[in-house]
Amino acid sequence: MTPEAPELTILHISDLHFGPPYVPRVGEALLREAALVRADVIVASGDFTQRAKPEQFAAARKFLDSLPAAPVVVVPGNHDVPLYRIFERLFDPYRYYRQYIAEDLDQVVDFGPARFVALNSAAPRTAITNGAIRPSQLEFCEQAFADHPLDGIRIVVAHHHFAPAPDYDKSQSMRGARRALDTFHRLDVE
Repeated sequence: MTPEAPELTILHISDLHFGPPYVPRVGEALLREAALVRADVIVASGDFTQRAKPEQFAAARKFLDSLPAAPVVVVPGNHDVPLYRIFERLFDPYRYYRQYIAEDLDQVVDFGPARFVALNSAAPRTAITNGAIRPSQLEFCEQAFADHPLDGIRIVVAHHHFAPAPDYDKSQSMRGARRALDTFHRLDVE
């Protein structure tokens, strides 16, 4: 952001993992800190649950509702789809996510000069651990930024990382990550 650009405070939370092994005192501490941050926008980038069970999503929803009032950008993570309930994972993997967190898996949220494009990188039928970004999602991203001014702030949110961490096995990178990074660069994503 340039010195003349307005400030934008983003609170980013991820991997809450409601259900065992969630530690309530950690969540409570996060809520206390969130009140102090006074975020303009809250980004919650997936893994709301440990095993995608309805009671875990209900607890996650209660937590999200306890955060300070601000626009919230959400995407599911790989723990938000059932791992061991195979039929559900194959045929209705986002049932409880949609019921408790958000109906849309990919979404656009505007706040002031910023446009957030949230992309669901969870891939329940194939790359459940490492995630994937599909070409149709990159088209969605291009359309979302098409009418957003180039001098605005462009942010993409996903659960899985697009570039491997230094200690990460590169053979396990997110499917479609290179193509996604090239697209984001072309679109002037922050």
